[in-house]
Amino acid sequence: MSSTTTYRSRANGRTSWPTPWAPVQIAWHYRALIVPLARREIEARYRGSALGLLWAVIQPLLLLAVYSFVFGTILQVRWASDAEARGIVDPEASRGHFALLLFAGLIVFNVFSECTSRAPSLMRDHAVFIKKVVFPVEVLPWSMLLVALFNAAVAGAVLTLFHILLFGLPPATAWLAPLVVIPTLCIVLGLSWALASMGVYLHDTRQAVGLLITMTLFLSPVFYPLAAVPDAYAGFLHANPLTAGIEALRGVYFFGILPDPTSWLLYFAGGWATLWCGFAWFHFTKRGFADVV
Repeated sequence: MSSTTTYRSRANGRTSWPTPWAPVQIAWHYRALIVPLARREIEARYRGSALGLLWAVIQPLLLLAVYSFVFGTILQVRWASDAEARGIVDPEASRGHFALLLFAGLIVFNVFSECTSRAPSLMRDHAVFIKKVVFPVEVLPWSMLLVALFNAAVAGAVLTLFHILLFGLPPATAWLAPLVVIPTLCIVLGLSWALASMGVYLHDTRQAVGLLITMTLFLSPVFYPLAAVPDAYAGFLHANPLTAGIEALRGVYFFGILPDPTSWLLYFAGGWATLWCGFAWFHFTKRGFADVV
């Protein structure tokens, strides 16, 4: 059965509620379309540049160097307890440890930032697909996420290389890193569908999202440990959907700490709910795209 028929009523010609699995069914049904779209975008992004795909490595490294200097050297931010737990007492080694912890947080944040910053203009950038071609526009956020995940994979390879050079192999639990961030990816994709729809009807969405991204960067435990946040404000950070993903990634990758199963399942349930709500909103609002773009 076609994935589209799982959430479209053919009897009365009206669109019904999508099933909870519709977002994944769409990806599977149009997988032969999503992957080439992502590959084409990656190639187009670096085509003509002298360094090509090396920019995917250079960009996060430059940001890492700047952030590490500002927050690690000037502001003297430290993951002291974690460093002591690993037996790191040398200041230079501690700085290297801080840089890698920061880099891991940035990988998660950059996936969120890249997708949400592009989502409000995604439909307008592909207006030809909406106006002139019968095209499943639901797949565009999926291809956008794949591009962001490609960049994250490159950054992850850089992270692993530097970890091996400075501290040796990561713990065995590092292999679970992709699994623990799945709820975060669900949230990012759900927000991408919602913002892509809102960007069609509200031109202010892009400006508002830019401000939201900047706020999220500093309200996420990217540059500082969660334990350093005063108890009176810790609730605000826990309400941030990126916090659990960043902390879980650092736990399995650096310290061999598995996330609590109950907490992870609750996080996954919230992520899937966000994914489905964003998809449902996009599904019901896309009928007016052609009249606006």
